[in-house]
Amino acid sequence: MITHVEFQLTPLARIHGQPLLELPQDLFIPPDALEVVLGTFQGPLDLLLYLIRKHNLDVLDIPMAELTRQYMAYIELMQQHSLELAAEYLLMAALLIEIKSRMLLPRPKLVADEDAEDPRAELMRRLLEYEQMKQAAQALNALPQAGRDFELVQVLFERSAEARLPEVELEELRQAWLGLVNRARVNAHHMVRREELSVREQMAHILRCLRGGEFVPFEHLFEPEEGIPKLVVTFIAMLELAKENLLEITQSETLGRVYVRAAIATE
Repeated sequence: MITHVEFQLTPLARIHGQPLLELPQDLFIPPDALEVVLGTFQGPLDLLLYLIRKHNLDVLDIPMAELTRQYMAYIELMQQHSLELAAEYLLMAALLIEIKSRMLLPRPKLVADEDAEDPRAELMRRLLEYEQMKQAAQALNALPQAGRDFELVQVLFERSAEARLPEVELEELRQAWLGLVNRARVNAHHMVRREELSVREQMAHILRCLRGGEFVPFEHLFEPEEGIPKLVVTFIAMLELAKENLLEITQSETLGRVYVRAAIATE
């Protein structure tokens, strides 16, 4: 239970670590110490739209007398609190008074019979356009934004892209083979002899030729002057090596020259 003496000794505040038990007698509070912060608007159209929506007014049928009264009341309130008024607010006030005056003045009979333009038409058009732009801005602002709703993370990977050579198509391999056959036919002779050709021996011969691990042109592995049978056996040996993943066949460019190298360097 707090006694009366303990309540009186409770400091009101502390200044430089020293307790303040009572208010100073010479304390002066200026009249502007308490300020009323009014809602800020992005311009006179924003203020008009706020007043219209606040009182559930129809934008297409604005009661100019009531809207002008509310607008002038807000301008007067801003002046009472020593807030600086932009020229555009005062210009809008003058426009509202003009529209209100034009609606109060009687129209000539000839003009009344015709389809006279509503003095509020231009103001209603501007209000509708402003409302559409404001809604679009609010929709954009609701989207996730970097730095406000999430943070961007950047990670640097030091990687070197390996140059990928174009793959050899079957038709390109066939064309290279036909070129070798044509060269063999040019060097054909009529000597008949029997030779025992071994695919395994040619496979070993090709691997020996490629033991350096470098690319060798496709046609350098063939000997057209030894005849078509030797070419056929060499070509079959090459296909067998490629099938067993011991040989790599590639190109330097699309439709370019065909190169061959050993997939595993041989001793």
